Amino acid sequence: MLQDIRDYDDAKSALEKGDEELIPSQVVYAILDGENPIRVWREYRGMPQHELVEEAGISIPYLSQLERRVRTGSLEVLTANAKALRVSLDDVVFV
Repeated sequence: MLQDIRDYDDAKSALEKGDEELIPSQVVYAILDGENPIRVWREYRGMPQHELVEEAGISIPYLSQLERRVRTGSLEVLTANAKALRVSLDDVVFV
C-alpha cells in the first residue's frame, strides 16, 4: 500500500511539473476506433495543418496524404510530426 501512495505522489508531482499530461478519453477512443493518430493529435492540440507542416518541415499535401493514409511516411517524417505534436513516435504510428 505504501508503494501505491508513492506512485500516486510521483504521478501527481510529474503532472504538476508538466512532465506528464492527462489525455482525454475521446483522444484515446478516436485512435482505438481507427482514426488517424496524426490527425487526432493535431486536432486535440488545436493545431491547424499549416502550423504542423511548418514545424515538421513537410508540405500540406504530404500531411494530407499521411492523415488520409495514402502515404505511410518515412521514419524521419513521422518523428518530425511526433516532435511537433509533443508525443512519442509510437503515438503517431499507424496501427
